[in-house]
Amino acid sequence: MEIPEHPTIGIVGGGSWATAIAKILLETNEHIHWFMRNIETIHAFKELNHNPRYLCSVDFDLSRISFTDDLDRLITMADVIIFAIPSAFLKNVVSRATVSLENKIVVSAIKGLIPDDNLIIGEFFNCQYQVPLEQIVVISGPCHAEEIALERLSYLTFSSNDTRIARFVSQLFSCHYVKTTISDDIYGTEYSAVMKNIIAIAAGICHGLRYGDNFQAVLVSNAIQEMERFVAAVHPIQRDIKSSAYLGDLLVTAYSQFSRNRTFGTMIGKGYSVKSAQLEMLMIAEGYFAVKGIKEINDHYKVHMPITNAVYNILYEKISPALEIRLLTEQLR
Repeated sequence: MEIPEHPTIGIVGGGSWATAIAKILLETNEHIHWFMRNIETIHAFKELNHNPRYLCSVDFDLSRISFTDDLDRLITMADVIIFAIPSAFLKNVVSRATVSLENKIVVSAIKGLIPDDNLIIGEFFNCQYQVPLEQIVVISGPCHAEEIALERLSYLTFSSNDTRIARFVSQLFSCHYVKTTISDDIYGTEYSAVMKNIIAIAAGICHGLRYGDNFQAVLVSNAIQEMERFVAAVHPIQRDIKSSAYLGDLLVTAYSQFSRNRTFGTMIGKGYSVKSAQLEMLMIAEGYFAVKGIKEINDHYKVHMPITNAVYNILYEKISPALEIRLLTEQLR
C-alpha cells in the first residue's frame, strides 16, 4: 500500500479514549475529522469547546475539527481511520457504513473482543470488511486517557503486519508527552490488551474483598504468566512478554485509579451485582465481555488459565466472589 504524504485523519468514537486521541493528534496534525453517533453531543461539544461528558478539562480549537454523525462521510474523507469505541458497539456502528474500508488504513484503539463472534478487532475488519491485515494497526498502552489529558508522559505501541504502516501511524501520534514504538505482533498485542482487562477485574475484585498489596503482587505475577501461555498458544511467535505493550499495559490496568475494569471489579468484590455495577459506571468495562469470549476461545486451546476462569465464574456463573477468590488463592504460586 502507498502511504499518503499528507494523510487525512478520522476518529470514530466520543468517549474518553477517543477524546484523548483527538488531543494527541492535534498536537502535530493540522486537522481531524471526528465521528460521533449522537448529534446532541456534537452540538454540546461545539458550545462548550470540550467533550461534555469525558475529559472535560481538555479544550479544543474547533476550527481544526470537522465533526460529523455520518460515518460514510468520515470514511470517504479520511485516509487513516481510528476506531475508539467499546468493542460491544463496534459491529453495530460499522454496519451502518455503505462505503468500503478496503483502501483505508484502519487503526484500532479498542481493547476488547467482538461479542459472540469472539474476534479481535483486526480479525473483524479483515474477515468482515476485507481490510488487508497489512493495512490494520493496533494501538497498545500502557496509557490512560486521564493522564493524556494531564499531559503526563505516556508510551504507545503500534502493531501491524506491515511495520512501514505501523511506523507511519506512530508518527502521527508522537508528541512531547507521547513516545511511540512499533511491533509486528498484531495478534499478541491485541489478545494481551483484551486479557489485561480481565486481570484488572480480578485485581479489583480482590481489592473489594480487602486482599492487600502482597496478594495483588502475586496475582499480577501469575497473570502475566497466564497471558504468556494464552498468546503463545493462539499465535506462537517470538515475543518479549515483559515489554510495555504486554506487561506494562497489564500493570497500569491492574493498579491504576483510572482503570475502569479495576473499578468494576472492586464494586463486584464489595457485593454489587453485575447489573448494578454496570449501571453505576459511566464507562464500559471491556473485561466483562472479554472474559466470556476468551473462555470460549480457550475451550479449544485448553490453556491453564485459573484467573480468567475465576473471573468468568464470578461474573457469569454467579459464584460468590469470596469463595471463588479463596479457591483461586490455592492455585497461585
